[in-house]
Amino acid sequence: MSEETFRAFYVEEKFKGEFSSSIEEVPFSFLPDHEVLIKVHFSSLNYKDALSASGNKGVTRSYPHIPGIDASGVVIEDASGTFKEGQKVVVTGRDLGSNTSGGYGELIRVPKDWVVELPSGLELETAMKYGTAGFTAMYGVKRLQREVILPEDGKILVTGATGGVGSLAIFFLSELGYKVVAATGKLDKKEFLKELGAEEVIHRDEITNVTESFLLSREWNGAIETVGGNMLDAVIRQTNHDGAVACCGNILGHELNTNIYPFILRGVSLLGIDSAICKMPMRLKIWESIAARNHDKLPGNFAKIVELENLQPEIDATLKGEQSGRVIVQHQTS
Repeated sequence: MSEETFRAFYVEEKFKGEFSSSIEEVPFSFLPDHEVLIKVHFSSLNYKDALSASGNKGVTRSYPHIPGIDASGVVIEDASGTFKEGQKVVVTGRDLGSNTSGGYGELIRVPKDWVVELPSGLELETAMKYGTAGFTAMYGVKRLQREVILPEDGKILVTGATGGVGSLAIFFLSELGYKVVAATGKLDKKEFLKELGAEEVIHRDEITNVTESFLLSREWNGAIETVGGNMLDAVIRQTNHDGAVACCGNILGHELNTNIYPFILRGVSLLGIDSAICKMPMRLKIWESIAARNHDKLPGNFAKIVELENLQPEIDATLKGEQSGRVIVQHQTS
């Protein structure tokens, strides 16, 4: 008797260093041996997914592999007894889609500690409008709030503003009453960023084309910095006294070359955001905060839905830095 299969976006290493993707019927035995089996209705596309899908072994160690670091769906079975059959759930981060078969498959099997019950106020599709990007953005907001960065204190900068994390950070901060400055290299997206809630949109070069002075003029009270490299250094040096910078990306580089003076003369705090390995109490608070937002305020063109057959062009666009907003992956079974 032939083994049952499920449909998935399947990435293989055909030859050493050469990768290809296809839509395949994958045997159940491909799934890891964990407690919770979930029927995936939606996933989303993140930069990390695009790297995994293109064979980046810094993200995914071995192939064949099914990417997708986000998933929302319905529990089929749970050997631990924690979740009930039919319960709506969300899984983001941890190792999903990196080295564990991910949300671009119709099924995932994950440890019970990775699973969050879908919060009241969210639908499965809406949850994936946010996904890891929204989770990371809200985590950054909460870190700023922990440093008592208040809306009345001054402007908040968001870099990489048209990306998933950046765009949702703008939306969340604006919803919470903050004055947001959006920095981007895509000024043609200015109206899109203002729809999300940015009060001001500037070109990213205005931040980075500065002198090498230890301290620069104070431009904002806090920042969610999503790209790293020389941008992070420049943002730190332009942050106000007692301000804070939450950082979560490294597209412009993983090294930080800066100096001590913003920290010891202005009391600036540098806050790291690790959304993948976030402890469950904070994870639940973040999802509750996301669920409490007014989802209807998101621009109508903020997210587009694609099926597996149309996913590869979106991955290519993501790797080229041509995406804005969010891409939701819908399975035919949903």
